[in-house]
Amino acid sequence: MRYYRGEKLKFLIVLLFFGTSAWAQTGTDKEIDKIIAQMTIDEKVAMCHAQSKFTSAGVPRLGIPEVWMSDGPHGVRAEINWDNWGYAGWTNDSITAFPALTCLAATFDEKASYDYGVAVGEEARYRKKDILLGPGVNIYRTPLNGRNFEYMGEDPHLASKMVVPYIKGVQTNGVAACVKHFVANNQELWRGHINVELSERALREIYLPAFKAAVLEGDTWSMMSAYNQVRGQYCSHNEYLVNTILKGEWGFDGVYLTDWGAAHDTKQSALYGLDIEMGTGTNGLTYSEKNHYENYYLAGAFKELVKSGEVSEEVLDDKVRRILKLIYRTSLSKNRPLGSVNTDAHHEVARRVGQQGIVLLQNEDHFFPIVDKKGLKIAVIGENATRMMTIGGGSSELKVEYEISPLQGIQERYPNAEVIHAMGYASGPSQYGRVIPSKLDADVLKAEAIEVAKTADVVLFFGGLNKSHHQDCEDGDRLTYDLPFGQSNLIQAISEVNENIGVVLISGNAVATPWTNQVKGLMQGWYLGSETGHALADVISGDVNPSGKLPITFPKKLEDNGAHQLGTMSYPGDSINVEYKDDILVGYRWHDTKKITPKYAFGYGLSYTDFEISEVVADKKVYASTDDITITCDLRNNGKLTGAEVVQVYIGKHKSKVERALKELKAFQKVQLEAGEKTSLSLKVSVKDLQYYNESKSDWELEKGDYYIYVGNASDNISKRLKITISDNVN
Repeated sequence: MRYYRGEKLKFLIVLLFFGTSAWAQTGTDKEIDKIIAQMTIDEKVAMCHAQSKFTSAGVPRLGIPEVWMSDGPHGVRAEINWDNWGYAGWTNDSITAFPALTCLAATFDEKASYDYGVAVGEEARYRKKDILLGPGVNIYRTPLNGRNFEYMGEDPHLASKMVVPYIKGVQTNGVAACVKHFVANNQELWRGHINVELSERALREIYLPAFKAAVLEGDTWSMMSAYNQVRGQYCSHNEYLVNTILKGEWGFDGVYLTDWGAAHDTKQSALYGLDIEMGTGTNGLTYSEKNHYENYYLAGAFKELVKSGEVSEEVLDDKVRRILKLIYRTSLSKNRPLGSVNTDAHHEVARRVGQQGIVLLQNEDHFFPIVDKKGLKIAVIGENATRMMTIGGGSSELKVEYEISPLQGIQERYPNAEVIHAMGYASGPSQYGRVIPSKLDADVLKAEAIEVAKTADVVLFFGGLNKSHHQDCEDGDRLTYDLPFGQSNLIQAISEVNENIGVVLISGNAVATPWTNQVKGLMQGWYLGSETGHALADVISGDVNPSGKLPITFPKKLEDNGAHQLGTMSYPGDSINVEYKDDILVGYRWHDTKKITPKYAFGYGLSYTDFEISEVVADKKVYASTDDITITCDLRNNGKLTGAEVVQVYIGKHKSKVERALKELKAFQKVQLEAGEKTSLSLKVSVKDLQYYNESKSDWELEKGDYYIYVGNASDNISKRLKITISDNVN
């Protein structure tokens, strides 16, 4: 048997590495081997590509079921037709929409992530899905990326800590989490072909850690490729990323599948780690159709290569073994629960995650919370106060049982007040891949909003983005950092007739906020799913004390962001290549190191109460490379309300021999305290986590010497800095 380009030896080495050690023979493995021995080549290959929009084939004669998939990660997508992208029109596929993953990341709460994963996994199981296509952990590099709302922020440590419990929660239901998009899918513009050039340090230190944690700590059962290329090879069949790192170094024993239509070559798909090819452009009905399933790269052409001996059947068997392993973990699991959908418990999880993720950014004159009382007149202004946000956005759009709008939430929570609404501005119908302007007159809407604001005691402006094309939406990036649809001008006009304005941003991205000196309050409200209005009203009213922290940086202006400051080749590229010139200095790392003050910093978020961090101490002055660093501190709630605070530990190398960020997040803990309560916290950081990736050695290296520990409640609000030393000479 022959391999292309002498690949047989490489494949066998990789197979030995993860095929024998990571897959030590169990009863299930023996059953899988027996099944493979009975399968024909045709049956094996059929399992490696789509047979419909969201399924791959089983083997009916051997009792092997199909694999059923559904888009996520914020809920289970409505049922799609077998052979086209139309919705099937079922009456029983409405579900609970959970907050977008930017909101989940903003909770800084690992338990919240687990509860979220369990709940969305239960809904996927109820819908008889084997793979939920989520969560997403691509790093937030630019505020213009249309798909940032589906990801877990700009920091690899935060994303790593939040993705693991999500995966474990989903998979308790016998449903595979599918972590996406591997790797460096940090823009939607030209995503189908753009080639990402980046340093090995940036790859290893920034863009890979959350995927690595998903494999080594979360034990994810599947992973989805990115559309783009990295260093000249498509991520769907990238020899270095998939064979060397994912399946080699990390020992991933799950299924690696394409994003839909992301495969480009049969030989590379066969040899460079792709297990299942999913696709888009086919009706699946006519064999002669160009894009019929049998004409996929891992279909007929792959079959011919195996039958001719040009690709070893061992390569095919490895793919089938992985797929069968996933099936045994899901549809053939003997302990698989039944699942549930739209339960009170799920609604409670959605509401609670929303409450915990809302970030209070500004609160002059204690504008928030707003107390309900007779005679109070609240003007609710903005299209985002009533617009459904569970639809749109691309593949993550959802069909919900219900969605509480912000306006409805305010109306329900303020029964004694007079609540009036004006649209103020209008976008247009939600569209994936198209911009459709509104037919409404912008001047009329603006005038109506100003009249409503004149007579109100309080104005709540619900603005931000939406999930239409060129907003927060798949397959297209934003065109500007500014708020769209004339919102900034509208806020300015309202401020001239009413000074009591609070703005709630509904978005998955940072936006320009040049108008903050004209408003008293500002909240980052994200996309909160089914319970949007309730969660927002809970925080606006003070029923819940805000505790969310920004998982992203808000730059004052777009050019302050590293990807944008370094020229168009850094973002968006020249349509062929994009060069990550910001390297390891992404997000707050860039702002800190380059001394560029952000508008709102990573980790930042206000509360209705006052917290104090004190008595910050490290357990030693000098540490060995095998040690853990234990940082202790006291946290006290000095205010009059119960609330939660996130204590954050950052560490930076003093006078490093290589370029490094001033500091990097290495630990965090969210703690709720009653008014006046004090507690002692203990946070651990492994010294090994202070390593940098040494490109000359192609390995991680721990730099000896002095380090600074920064403890605070935001990346730019440090309560205490400690100096420690890493040394081989520890008494």
